[in-house]
Amino acid sequence: MSAHEQQTHDATIDHSSRSTTPRSTEFLEYISSAWAERAEPLPEAHAAAPFAAARRAALGAQFVGERLVIAAGAMKQRSNDTFYGFRAHSAFAHLTGWGSASEPGAVLVLDPCSEAAPGGAGDGTVEAPTHTATLFFREAAGRDSDEFFANPEIGEFWIGARPTLAQVAALLGLATAPLAEFEARDTDRTLDDAELARAASELRLVKDAYEVAEMRAAIGATARGFDEVLAALPEASAHPRGERIVEGVFNQRARLDGNTVGYETIAAAGAHACTLHWIRNDGAVPAGELLLLDAGVELDSLYTADITRTVPVSGSFSPDQRRVYEAVLEAADAALAIVRPGIRFSEVHDAAMAVIERRTREWGLEMPAAGTDTAYHRRYMVHGTSHHLGLDVHDCAQARREMYMEGTLEPGMIFTIEPGLYLQPDDLTVPEALRGIGVRIEDDILVTEDGCENLSAAIPRTADEVEEWLRNAR
Repeated sequence: MSAHEQQTHDATIDHSSRSTTPRSTEFLEYISSAWAERAEPLPEAHAAAPFAAARRAALGAQFVGERLVIAAGAMKQRSNDTFYGFRAHSAFAHLTGWGSASEPGAVLVLDPCSEAAPGGAGDGTVEAPTHTATLFFREAAGRDSDEFFANPEIGEFWIGARPTLAQVAALLGLATAPLAEFEARDTDRTLDDAELARAASELRLVKDAYEVAEMRAAIGATARGFDEVLAALPEASAHPRGERIVEGVFNQRARLDGNTVGYETIAAAGAHACTLHWIRNDGAVPAGELLLLDAGVELDSLYTADITRTVPVSGSFSPDQRRVYEAVLEAADAALAIVRPGIRFSEVHDAAMAVIERRTREWGLEMPAAGTDTAYHRRYMVHGTSHHLGLDVHDCAQARREMYMEGTLEPGMIFTIEPGLYLQPDDLTVPEALRGIGVRIEDDILVTEDGCENLSAAIPRTADEVEEWLRNAR
């Protein structure tokens, strides 16, 4: 395998025990001839192209005089000679605008401009472009090459036609070049470099207009998936692995409206809802229990929603289920009420947890008296209330704590608010009537100039709305 093939796939595959493709000169001449002329029109520029250019400029301004290399990544081996579906690194997608159609092994290089220099204001700004951008990827092979029929990892006969350099250049507004021409240098800044990874991550904390529009679309697709899950609940309840039906129904919507799911769907019925990341989804969906569905559609742009709703499988909450549900909703609403530019991100969590602590104490859960330093109520909600959201479901994860958890909210930020209560079935500190109840309510929030917008507010949230939603779905 050549060096550039190794860049597109993370494992070398031994095909020696498989049937071999004829390689005689006569066969090569035969298979390379008698093909119709293929039209290869240039696409219109992608809507993300000008926004990606602005992002590259903002990143380059932080690294004047340095060569930046942002790799899309390689295809990951699943087993033997099969690979997982390719998804480009989020920083690469953000800086190019190339989403689900991006090529494995592609590399974005920002070469420093010799004339670029810090501006005279003393604030690190620049007076001229700091970098020129080139996108390197493995271009389509001509039919006079044996690659297009003999290489099962990248050959057109095997995986379909691949874009040309000119097509990608027109789509993304970027100079393109063959991957074979890319040469790494010892002085390159790459995403393995903590400072570049941090800067690329922090660049995504505030979303631009294109990103906000994509997030709205991802949330709309997710809402349709939730509607379809509710309509399928009778079928799910009748099957011993009904959680798989829930998962499958939602995942179908993700594939129809987008690229795939943004993360493994959590379809947790009954006590499974008390397991935060329940992704086995192999249990029943019994009448009388709650179903916690945590799911999001990832669009072809790779932006993803992240929404959770908890619904009563039989259509109505029991009194105890409703009591827990309304406490979680109260916590979510308390957090939402304080969101505005200027507050610290961590204050959102604090507002939700104040409600969780108060309600769990009112229910008589066995905890020390209020006022102690230990947050014993975290036993029933161990996760954070919020995380940034965008290209990654947990977006901007390499950002500094002072920019993230202790950062100040700004217009354009998008994050979740997702309090929950998870009262484990074998937790002896919990009143017996409440054991085995797990509830989470999660919405996707956009910070605006004077407050915030709940982007997922159209998906029913209150207990009464959820019960009506179920009646209408059936």
